[in-house]
Amino acid sequence: MDTPQTSSYTTHMFLLRWFTNALVIMLITYLVPGIHVASFWAALLVALALGILNAVVRPILVILTLPISLVTLGLFTLVINALLFWFTSTVIKGFSVDSFGAAFLGALLLWLVSLVTSIIFKGAKRQLR
Repeated sequence: MDTPQTSSYTTHMFLLRWFTNALVIMLITYLVPGIHVASFWAALLVALALGILNAVVRPILVILTLPISLVTLGLFTLVINALLFWFTSTVIKGFSVDSFGAAFLGALLLWLVSLVTSIIFKGAKRQLR
């Protein structure tokens, strides 16, 4: 059952992850040539759009490309992440990705940092119990 404390915690974690992803996207623009973000507000929109695309479109793409993913032992999912990252640059004004290579590196860095922050946030959640 969802108590007010867990609901509040979930909201805080969502906002914290959203803000963290926006900061990472800003950092990626400095590390990967070919990725440009006009402002932090644009980075917030990019993080939100990527979250929505990863929740809605990515599972469909993963199912459709399952044979390729099996042959490549799952590495094709990195290509899917890069394509979604690149697609986001066509939707969000103030965010641009010059090439697929830049999109691939940007998506890879975002995935790595998201993995680390997820581990950290899960550890923090266990400590609160």
